This record gives sequence, structure tokens and C-alpha cells, in this order.
Amino acid sequence: MTATYSRLRLILGDQLNASHSWFREQDDDTLYVIAELHQEASYVPHHVQKVCAFFAAMSAFAQALQHAGHRVLHLTLDDTAPFSDLPALLSHLIDEHGVRAFEYQLPDEYRLREQLSVFTSSLPIASKAVESEHFYLSEQALTRDFTQGKRHRMEAFYRKMRVRFNVLMDGDDPQGGQWNFDADNRNKLKAKDIDDVPEPLLFGHDVTDILARIERHKIKVIGKPDSNLLWPITRTQANELLTFFCQHCLPNFGRFQDAMTGQTDEEGKRKQWSLYHSRLSFALNSKILSPQHVVDAAIYHYHTRPDEITLAQVEGFVRQIIGWREFIRGIYWVNMPEYATLNSLSATRDLPSWFWTADTKMSCLKHAIEQSLDYAYAHHIQRLMITGNFCLISGIEPAQVDEWYLGIYIDAIEWVELPNTRGMSQFADGGIVGSKAYAASGNYVKKMSDYCGNCHYKVAKTTEDDACPLNALYWHFMDKHQDDFGGNPRTKMVYANWNKKTDEQKQAVLDKAARSLQAIEQL
Repeated sequence: MTATYSRLRLILGDQLNASHSWFREQDDDTLYVIAELHQEASYVPHHVQKVCAFFAAMSAFAQALQHAGHRVLHLTLDDTAPFSDLPALLSHLIDEHGVRAFEYQLPDEYRLREQLSVFTSSLPIASKAVESEHFYLSEQALTRDFTQGKRHRMEAFYRKMRVRFNVLMDGDDPQGGQWNFDADNRNKLKAKDIDDVPEPLLFGHDVTDILARIERHKIKVIGKPDSNLLWPITRTQANELLTFFCQHCLPNFGRFQDAMTGQTDEEGKRKQWSLYHSRLSFALNSKILSPQHVVDAAIYHYHTRPDEITLAQVEGFVRQIIGWREFIRGIYWVNMPEYATLNSLSATRDLPSWFWTADTKMSCLKHAIEQSLDYAYAHHIQRLMITGNFCLISGIEPAQVDEWYLGIYIDAIEWVELPNTRGMSQFADGGIVGSKAYAASGNYVKKMSDYCGNCHYKVAKTTEDDACPLNALYWHFMDKHQDDFGGNPRTKMVYANWNKKTDEQKQAVLDKAARSLQAIEQL
């Protein structure tokens, strides 16, 4: 006989927060449901490791709740296959278990939040939505701090957050007398620095069964499959990774947070892709760890190890979480759903097919994409200034860029992906997120990486056949959008340099860019 419950609570795959108030008391009359869903595995083609990580973490969380005495129903793709979508599954479970009240945590994707809102509006039983209790800012605070369509600036928001939550403050002033040490955190990795990069802490989860389910249900995935999942899937493991980061990576995190390298790793070391980054974004975005816990841990290590960890290192890390992460969430929620349609630069070109294969002669793109396909991960500068920059200056249609980023990265959930991609990276929002377009020539790549050293193309050339394509594409982009950016103080010098060129020199650059765009599949 099927058990009956008076209350059903839904836990989504990115709501694995063991500290949520739901779990403070054990109630045998409440059923928690955690379900692998075809609709979530298939709304874009996801990286296979991303699907495995979420499914493995959901399974582990279900087991943890059961061990804590809660009633949990964990459903796999095999169980949910008969149901067309989440509402159909929920309707069935409510009927099957005689449920009299349905509760859920507010989803962090607009699509899901709308779906559950529509579903509960027609339910014949009581329903209730609660906060996920994860972020620094509550749902109500977002509408106070952000305004739809307004151009917001992260630095001003970040300073308010530091004051509001008393993070790295001396009274009313920032520790060290300045808010931001970004200017100190733009070092390139030299050969001797790469030798000192710590070998990353990796985990080993056998996901053979999950891979079989993905194949059995014909879920379309991208990227390199691996039966040995390297990512943390429990709070214990995520805390191990946090401690590892604070002990071994934080002392150099800020200094090298923008650096990139394509140097081949020593056999078995595999540290070129991780560098000094925390790789906590999956644990954070699935809510296994809370941002406050992560920030507090980093600051604790800074205070207890002042000879090893400088203020510039910890500030750069704190800014990414208490500043950028919370800022991006606010931008997303006050501007959706219109935000997902913005295309202020009228970009229409198709994304090259080599974004799914890394089969390109451009060393920087090859390394960043290959790493993404291999690990479902790339750090923020690879995303913004390598793949993102190429898409921006090539005029790739933003929806295609969004789908690629949303699918390929293990930490990509729309609330965090969309403003970063469509806003910060592609400037498709017209400046709501960023004060300028993050466009760059090959010189930036040379400055921040060693990618150019063994590239098929020559970074010092612009118009020749073997010239770095980024150079002409950059000038073509800036020339095309002079009306958009010519009045921006941050690009005034760029246009001054462009206008020093003769008409013949300009035309040679634009012709080279046109040839590169025409042959974009062969670059």
C-alpha cells in the first residue's frame, strides 16, 4: 500500500542546502522529493559531466536527508520517464500520496519559477513557496537594490555589500584603506610560477550508472564523458575543497586570478586547467556550500596566516562572491524575462562548429574550449576574454552564445550564466551590467597568457595571411560600433589610435577581418 503524507516538499537539483530551515525538524508526515528530470537534462545540450555531477549530488543529498531521519523519495530518469514535465510528475505524486499541501523553494531560474507558479495557481490543495536561504541578499532586497533596465555598476554595489555585511571592514572604512586591489591582481604566470602551481584536489566518484541512464534515455549531451567524476558532490567534500583552496591556492589567488597558460602538464598532474582557482562554483551554485560560509573561511585563513595571505589575495576572492555573484543575481531577476532577448549590437552570426570540437588553429581558443570540453570548466578570464571576446568581436548571435555557455559549464545555471554572457561578455544588454564592451585584440591574450608562443598565427601581425585573427576582428568590431562606444571615456584612446591610421590602412584591416569572418569555420 502506498504511503500517504500530508505535505510534499520539492527539492530541485540546485537546492542541495542542508542548512535550510526545512530540515531543522524531522516530520514523518512530510515527503521530500528529489527527481532527475528529462526536462532539466534536456532544455539545452549540457556537458555530460555537468549532468553526472548534479545527478550524483542529488543522490548523495537524498541519502543524507534519509540518514537524518527525513522521508525522501529520490527518483531517477528511469522513474520520471513516463511524465512529460515536472508539473505532470508532481500531480501524479500528490494524487498517489494523498498530499494536502505542496511546498517548494523558489527556483533560481525564471523558466522554472514560472512553471511552478502556473502549476500551483491551479492546484486544488494548499501551496507555499519559500526562499532558498542561500544568498546574502533576500528576494525582497533585490528589488530594493536593483531597478529594471537601469545601468548598475558592480563596484558601487560591492562596496555597499562590504559595509552592509561588515566584510573586510575597519569601522566605516575598508581594511587596507582601499576597496579594490584588482590592479595588483593581473600577473602573468612565468615558467617558474607554473612549477609552483599546486596540484588540484580531485574527487573520484564512479558515475557509470548515471552515464548508462543518460545514454538509455537518449539525453543529448556534449563534452568528454568520464566515469570517474572529479567534482565534490557532498558538503563534506566541498568543505575539503574549500580548505584545500584556502591552504594552498588563496596565498596566490589574487595575484594570478586573470592568468592563463597552455603549457602541457606533467604526466598525471593535471594542474594547468585549475591553477589557483577555488573550483567551488559547482558546490556554491548547487547550494551545497553557502557563500557566507565560503567567504568566512577565506577571511579566517587571511587573519590567521597574515604572513602567507595578503589582503589583495583575499579581497579578490571575496569580491567575486559577495560582489559579483550577488550582483549578477540581482541583474537577472529584475530584468527577466526581457533580458534574455536583448541584442543591443544586433549580432547575428552563427557560432562556429569548432566550439564543440576545439578544432581551431587559434591556440587561445583551442586551449580554452578543449579544457571546457574535457572538464566542464574554465576560469572567468578564459570565459570572458577568450571564448567570450571571440564571440563578441565576431558578432555571434547572443542566444547561441548563451546556450553554449549554459550547457558546457558545470556551474552554469541561468541566473548566473545569462547576465555574465549576454551582459558582461557580449554587451548585448547595452550596458546594464558593464560600462564597456570587453573587446580585445591578440595583445591582451599575449599579455595574460603563454597561448601565443606556439600558435599557428602571429600575434604581432594584423593584415597578413598568418596574422592573429583577433587583431583585425577587434578593429572591425570597434569601427563598426563607433556610434555605440565612441563617446565612452574608457575607449576614447582606442578610437584616437584607430583614427590615426590612413584610409588605406583602415581598409586593409577591415578587409582582413572580412576574410576571417567569411572563413570563420576554418580559423
